[in-house]
Amino acid sequence: MADVVRLKHTLNRIVEPDFGLLDKLLLFEVLTPSELADVRGERTVFRQNKALLKLITYEDQCCKLLTALQQTGQQHVANLITYNGGETYVDGIKLTFAFA
Repeated sequence: MADVVRLKHTLNRIVEPDFGLLDKLLLFEVLTPSELADVRGERTVFRQNKALLKLITYEDQCCKLLTALQQTGQQHVANLITYNGGETYVDGIKLTFAFA
């Protein structure tokens, strides 16, 4: 859950709410029908994502979001969340890798 919160700005730009994701979240009972309508009512994808991510407030919802992302062809987004946005931590220390 903490990773979703920390990565919200990035997720706002890269999640594709259409193409089945919102319907999956309704099916998984992450969203209610009225919440789904509110998210879909936003004018841009960025605003839809922002509205959607505001509704993800519990660990269980986050797990269901990851599953929905995987099942709708957004494995790369699920990986970003799961693997700390590409950051690696060892004993609480952030490791930075430089690629030449």
